[in-house]
Amino acid sequence: MATAKKTVSAKATAPQAPARKATAKAPAKAPAKTPAKAATKPAPAPKPVKVEKPKKPKLVRDSFTIPKAEYTVLDDLKQRAAKLGSPAKKSEVLRAGIKALAQMSDAAFQSAMAAVPAIKTGRPGKAD
Repeated sequence: MATAKKTVSAKATAPQAPARKATAKAPAKAPAKTPAKAATKPAPAPKPVKVEKPKKPKLVRDSFTIPKAEYTVLDDLKQRAAKLGSPAKKSEVLRAGIKALAQMSDAAFQSAMAAVPAIKTGRPGKAD
């Protein structure tokens, strides 16, 4: 029985030795390229053309003083826009007003400006 164990262990070790050598040689052969294989590779896909995005306008942050009665009109306009199906922010309402003023004729612009009284600039005083 001792001889049978030796034969089994001899058979088990014999296939392992060549398998280790084969795996060690396989990576050495893989990097080598033959000209025939290189010619059969498909051509690289063309790079997509980059579409330039329009630059975003630079934003400016500012603050201003406005009478409370006119400030409530801003809120009314926001609610009006929401009822019409396109909710708007205060800044959007103000920007729309600026565009409307810019499109006015000189006479209409002058009369609109005359309807707005001048106010003292700066922060309002503390309410007592």
